[in-house]
Amino acid sequence: MTASGVGAIANCTAPLVRQRLAAAWLTLVVLAGCATRADDVQPRATDPATYAGWDCSRLHDEVDAVQQRAADVAYAVDSRVGNNMIALGLGVTVFWPALLAMRPDGLEASELAALKGRYEALRVAAARQSCQPPSEAMAAQRQALLPVVLGDRLVYEERSSAGAPPHQLGMQVTALRRDQIEFQVDLDGKRFAETWQQDLVGNPVLEGRAPLLGWRRLLKPDLTLGQVLYGDLAAADQVRPAARVRGQVVATGPQTIAGRNFDVAVIELFGEAPVTSSSIGGIDVASTRLDGVMAVDRRNGLLLRLELRSANADFNLRRRLLRVDDAVRP
Repeated sequence: MTASGVGAIANCTAPLVRQRLAAAWLTLVVLAGCATRADDVQPRATDPATYAGWDCSRLHDEVDAVQQRAADVAYAVDSRVGNNMIALGLGVTVFWPALLAMRPDGLEASELAALKGRYEALRVAAARQSCQPPSEAMAAQRQALLPVVLGDRLVYEERSSAGAPPHQLGMQVTALRRDQIEFQVDLDGKRFAETWQQDLVGNPVLEGRAPLLGWRRLLKPDLTLGQVLYGDLAAADQVRPAARVRGQVVATGPQTIAGRNFDVAVIELFGEAPVTSSSIGGIDVASTRLDGVMAVDRRNGLLLRLELRSANADFNLRRRLLRVDDAVRP
């Protein structure tokens, strides 16, 4: 696909049609009366010999990929059943017991059992190789593929709506971790105390983030043309209700934006944003239409453009990358 920039491909329309995670484990969570214990989902055995000859780095990468897929499957179950176990607590870590404590069944239970078996086999293979825990720092070869380096500052134009006065949003790369990129955030020169952390697919850590609109588990690894996505949009004010959103990848291809080379995926978004009003009986929550477009780099999740339209002002904004300021060299 060829286009003059994200602004051009963002106009594409179509019908609806590996984030990398750090290994972490938490205590088993059981929902009384509506959950199956994690131990009840037995792993589908995988022979650790399958991974013989893999070096530690490759084993760590595969563990990340397995956990990522398991979290995606469990989130789909959680969203459908409505337990909110994953939706409320998942950042960029994965915890197997909670993933399995929501009564998966059918194909999802089968896939989780297979993934759990692979995960355990990978751990055995890593132990046989005496692998040390993975480094928290991003591998040098991955850093070399990024369009930005430590200290670079991405500068966006931010508008609350069409025709509203523009603001300048700055996001400076302050840390490159195995599973995250962290940014220091400023708006019109005012620096926020909170940072913005996102995984390598582009999904931010919503808890304790800088006051910007965020999204939970919306982006997936290896975005492909026509792929359908589901997730949540969280208002900048973290106490306000989230919006449910779905999307479809409507365009992909290389683009040069702000002097940097990106592998762009353009995602058409549509869904419902909450509208909250007081009533005698408490709070009634209705909904209003939401639509828009998002453009991200498929290799690392860096946001290039976000446009949302909704009657709910929390989900009505325009953000586009203007330039990248080079890191100050000593």
